[in-house]
Amino acid sequence: MDFKAVGKKIKELRKTSGLSQEDLAEGICTQAQISKIEKGDVYPYASTLYQISQKLGVDVNYFFDIGTTPRLDYFQEVFHQLQILRRSGKYEEMMDIVKAELDNPLFSQNNKNLQLLLWHKGIYLYEVKKDLSKSVDTLKEAIHLTHKKGKILLERELEIFLAMGAIYFKEDINKALEVFEEVKDHLQLLPHLNDFTIKTQHYYHITRVLTRLNRQEESNKYCEDGIKWCLHKDSLFLLGELHYQIGYNMELMNKPEEAVKFMKKAIIVFEIQQDTRHIQFIKNRIKELSALI
Repeated sequence: MDFKAVGKKIKELRKTSGLSQEDLAEGICTQAQISKIEKGDVYPYASTLYQISQKLGVDVNYFFDIGTTPRLDYFQEVFHQLQILRRSGKYEEMMDIVKAELDNPLFSQNNKNLQLLLWHKGIYLYEVKKDLSKSVDTLKEAIHLTHKKGKILLERELEIFLAMGAIYFKEDINKALEVFEEVKDHLQLLPHLNDFTIKTQHYYHITRVLTRLNRQEESNKYCEDGIKWCLHKDSLFLLGELHYQIGYNMELMNKPEEAVKFMKKAIIVFEIQQDTRHIQFIKNRIKELSALI
């Protein structure tokens, strides 16, 4: 554990928050102890580090990551850029970053960091190269870098499984359902979920699979649970898609009035997000369905 890296980050966050050492120490420890921690002379107990993290407004795991991963800020920036490109479907640009970082010791010599690159390479191999076999093999390789047999899947491993399921959705719908059911089992076993969007993604993916399998009632139930989850987390992420999915299910169930109601809700969310990719398509669907009412 790199005590100095952790101490340096605590000092940086403290100053950014406008706190003195005395302010940060209040209710936790002495000012002298904070000074020693920031200098890297001592490492705090886990309970002390937790209290410090709460006062500084960060997850306690952030400090553990800093202590074991050099240049964490750089890694986080790479992760953020890959996430943006992945979610926007800019796979060529995404792969450019992967290629640039594969020889970087920060990634090549750290399995957890290398996993990030292989995950996105696997997506690229399918979305651009259309190579299902290599894509799935690469995603499995990424998972095996950190997964211990017999243990529950960790959060990033779950995300990679979700990516695999999304690929199977286009190739083998029953295999996709199998993957998403496995993800559901592991989600239920996780004691805590730091990234709540993983659960949101699972709701979205499994609803689409069930719709494709003509199990609209089950799909709607997952959609409703997903919408409740989004609202509970005050998040718009995939909220529009979940409303649209119910609307689409209602259309398939010959309930055009209900379909229009949920599609209109989807448009409201997409307009708030300024997501123009879906709005016109849904408006056209509403127009066609309204003619049937």
